[in-house]
Amino acid sequence: MPLPAFTGTLGKKAAAHLLRRATFGPTRADIDTFAGYTPATALNALFQNTPLPSEPVLPGGGTWLSSTPVNMDGESDYQQYIRRWWLGLMLGTNVAPADQLAFSTREKITFFLHSHFTTVQETVNNSRALYYQNRLLRMFAFDGSAAANINIKTLAKKISIDNAMLILLDGRLNIKGSPNENYARELLELYTIGKGLSGQIPVTNTPGDYLYFTETDVQEAAKVLSGYDVDETFTTIDLDTNLPRGKVKMNASVANQHNNSTKTFSNRLGNLQVIPNTTLMLGTEATEASMLDELDQLIEIIFNLSETRLNICRKIYRFYVYHDITPDIETNIISQMVTTLVANNYKIEPVIRELLASQHFYDSLDASVDNDQFGALIKSPLDLVCGTLRFFEYSLPDYLTQSTSFYTKTETLIDTLDAQGMDFMNPFDVAGYEAYHQFPLFNRMWINTNALTQRYKFIFDTMTVENTMPEAVTVDLLAYMKSRFAANATDPDAFVREVISYLFPMYNENSEITPARLEWFKNQLLKLGQVLNQPQPTFWVFSWNNAANIPASGEDARGMLQDMMNAMLQSPEYQLF
Repeated sequence: MPLPAFTGTLGKKAAAHLLRRATFGPTRADIDTFAGYTPATALNALFQNTPLPSEPVLPGGGTWLSSTPVNMDGESDYQQYIRRWWLGLMLGTNVAPADQLAFSTREKITFFLHSHFTTVQETVNNSRALYYQNRLLRMFAFDGSAAANINIKTLAKKISIDNAMLILLDGRLNIKGSPNENYARELLELYTIGKGLSGQIPVTNTPGDYLYFTETDVQEAAKVLSGYDVDETFTTIDLDTNLPRGKVKMNASVANQHNNSTKTFSNRLGNLQVIPNTTLMLGTEATEASMLDELDQLIEIIFNLSETRLNICRKIYRFYVYHDITPDIETNIISQMVTTLVANNYKIEPVIRELLASQHFYDSLDASVDNDQFGALIKSPLDLVCGTLRFFEYSLPDYLTQSTSFYTKTETLIDTLDAQGMDFMNPFDVAGYEAYHQFPLFNRMWINTNALTQRYKFIFDTMTVENTMPEAVTVDLLAYMKSRFAANATDPDAFVREVISYLFPMYNENSEITPARLEWFKNQLLKLGQVLNQPQPTFWVFSWNNAANIPASGEDARGMLQDMMNAMLQSPEYQLF
């Protein structure tokens, strides 16, 4: 049976929880709107199809993606534009206001798929391959369509012969007589069957074998995947996706580098075989059609395994809820997610929607402070940067009409992600960003002395009132607060309480914040007046009411807001979601 659903309207706190996890961050208006929704209404709004993004352009205009392939001169720059362009999409650049949240939901799932089917930009080293893989992931992010073949099982087939993946894991080097097992190994270990839960005991103790597959299975899978090559012209088009894919190494009409034998797998994979289809072959020789059929057979065998389905659902759970999968969660939550995955033909959208609508997802809202699920995920650098800028309604320049300025500012943001420990699109290894998979630390890997300092620096740089450099990404705090939080601004207690009710996952507009914590944040707002020997809160109220008539500086309402927001956004509470 489906996961028990959350009933009733969300309310502000639950709405904020949903939007922080499902998107790259809500605005105040988003939270207020969704507070009156039921989970079903909210998820219908989040999972609406929106227009796909336009192609990235070069600074000054023009695109290299629709033209003949570029040579390697400037190629590294083009790859940086791809990274900055995608980060801009996560911030909603060039997206209509009505489409912002649904667009962000899709980009969040696209990023989840990127964290699962990992890309390492510096290894791929090809901007067009990176771009087309990004489009492939986005195509499969919202897979709740009527098209039966838009699902994660089909994506596993498509990614196996994607140009970027063929480069990353040496699929292009895998030929008969000289197999390269890199991709086959990661296909089984990372992308499908997985390593299992920590503490699980291997089925056997045979040296070289793994928890749910064997070394023989890796070798046989590598044979299935032999004979493909990167198509550097990007003219080999997949008929299902209409996107470029890798090509088959051919001699005339024969796929002469493919291992055309029958592949026999171990009992871990049911002793099943991948058998070349003679009706698709050219006599006894492999063809492109017979190779693609073998790939289909391999992926079908893998996805028929319960551990493949469990591994995928655990990854979804850890991404949206929490990393600690207890025996109770494995039995009562993960198993039901698997049931939903299979019932929906391996589509992940129904699984994500059911999870985000479940009572389990919201249970911790009313739990004690000892609860380890709600408000206890450490924000990734991506969630911190995007969530902050989206909440304060910061808009990047249009990447189609102001591309030079757009790329200048997104370069600043890419640099701050790197400084905080996330080399965007360049995870440390092919398993992806460690915080999403590395037992036992998981999200705690985002925090170390240097990374924490850089998180605080990002907040300081973004909230400063005097940084006018062209690459600066700064928020006009006074204008923002005047438009969104003016009602209570002249009452420091009410003002501080209202702002933190939208920023901190563990507090709301009622009395959850302790008097001491409230006093601390209020003092940060008022301390400038104290330094200037001005009576408080009179000086704050005067500065707020007259800010428009005072030249901007750090010694007026702007500076006071900067002090308050630096204190709030650098606090432990804000680093969690």
